[in-house]
Amino acid sequence: MKQLEITDSVIGFIGLGLIGGSIAKRLKKVRPDLTVMAYMRTRSKLEQAKADGVVDVILDGIEEELSRCDLIFLCTPVEYNAQYLADIRPYLKPGALITDVGSTKTSIHQEIERQGLTGSFTGGHPMAGSEKTGYESSSDHLLENAYYIVTPSHDCHPELPFEQQPENVRRIVAVAQALGAIPLILDYREHDKIVAAISHLPHLIASSLVRLVKDNDSSGVMKQVAAGGFKDITRIASSSPEMWEQICMTNSRPIADILRQYIGSLSEILKELEHADSSAIYSLFDVSRSYRNSITDRARGSIEPSYEFSVDVVDEIGAISTISVILAAKGISIKNIGINNNREQGEGALKIAFYDKASMDAAWERLSYYKYELFQ
Repeated sequence: MKQLEITDSVIGFIGLGLIGGSIAKRLKKVRPDLTVMAYMRTRSKLEQAKADGVVDVILDGIEEELSRCDLIFLCTPVEYNAQYLADIRPYLKPGALITDVGSTKTSIHQEIERQGLTGSFTGGHPMAGSEKTGYESSSDHLLENAYYIVTPSHDCHPELPFEQQPENVRRIVAVAQALGAIPLILDYREHDKIVAAISHLPHLIASSLVRLVKDNDSSGVMKQVAAGGFKDITRIASSSPEMWEQICMTNSRPIADILRQYIGSLSEILKELEHADSSAIYSLFDVSRSYRNSITDRARGSIEPSYEFSVDVVDEIGAISTISVILAAKGISIKNIGINNNREQGEGALKIAFYDKASMDAAWERLSYYKYELFQ
């Protein structure tokens, strides 16, 4: 894949939270000569970003200073991004490009068309995130190996090599590559259909499942013993309610379409259970397992992946400290370590979490050397 060079010299950010801050930090790291200006409502965070050497110019609002920008990132919540367009438009210099980082694209593209800005906009969606929010949680490596979806405002030609794409698309691809991300060009409508299925629907399912258990847990025992599979598939239900309300409202039609299909699928499963159709139930698990196992861990999604495994040890004094010493001796940092209160899948007594895959792999190799039984 050919590496494209960033040609823009002055980059503005409207919003400098987790994603905007992470993009700005990485771009400043790989291109220290870039001039970065930013505006957000919390002035103290902008001052911190300037003290960090990430922001060069603090903006007091949408103002004349933006006319210096070659590229402007909209990094506010989706419904606000569209509102900022009218304010930014008078300050766009010839050749300046606007992009966004919103997780839904149809609403912003429709607003771009309505305002006649199609020649000055290319959408983007960096598919990475964290349970934490705000500039203080941003990092210069948050988007490494994450997919960065690029949505052109004109005709979309994803089959063309990056170097043959229109100039505005190449400019955002170059940014994605500089971030260490994996650029992928999609039509914005196709993007919204895809994320409805792989991101938005799972959040609805996780949240509705948690609520279902809550409503049926009159004794509190379900909550007490909930672990393993239940916690794994509902982890994303801990995400921000405000953010996910906004996402669902800006992508309601594609979500409704895929949700309708899912409800139909559940209805079929219900019939199969009621008729004790063991072959159909087996097929459900078999086909799903095969497809799930074919999915790469390369994409990081809207919440960072968990780098963790379990260790089979006797639950006794000294077990945790022994493992900690073994890993510390090799300089392997542990993010979290604790007792598994439920071993429904046969996993070990200890669960260890790491900050990245490299640390997890190194720890796996080290503990295997000491003959510990490990479970992924």
